[in-house]
Amino acid sequence: MMTIDEVLPTARDLKQKLALAEAAKAAEAARLMAAQEAEKKALLEQLSKPSGVSDDEHIRRAAALIQRAAADGQTEVFVLRFPNELCTDRGRAINQAEPGWQTTLTGVPKELYDFWQKHLGPRGYRLQVQIIDFPSGLPGDVGVALSWA
Repeated sequence: MMTIDEVLPTARDLKQKLALAEAAKAAEAARLMAAQEAEKKALLEQLSKPSGVSDDEHIRRAAALIQRAAADGQTEVFVLRFPNELCTDRGRAINQAEPGWQTTLTGVPKELYDFWQKHLGPRGYRLQVQIIDFPSGLPGDVGVALSWA
């Protein structure tokens, strides 16, 4: 015959087990957050420097992207998502659609804008730049799309 101790743990034992499970969840959440922050830092570092890609290569890449999207019946293509930290005002001017918002861009986003202005804008392509998420109600990442219709 089984005793109650073999079948039913004490309330104290259950509390300890629950506390250990909660601690494990918290540690995993902290690990995931640290990994996400490291990824974001690496992305910021990469995007804050010149890409090193020539205009000819940018043109080849843009043409392939545009032609593929057009062949699929699309009239726009999403080009880039980047943290608002790459804007000197953290995306405020973009969010407010202020004239001159492009002067707040730095790094690869500025390079992308300059490429569009020099090569794609004169050919009738439009660049749409906007804040695409609002974590905690504040401007978050910036999205860039290219359209032609």
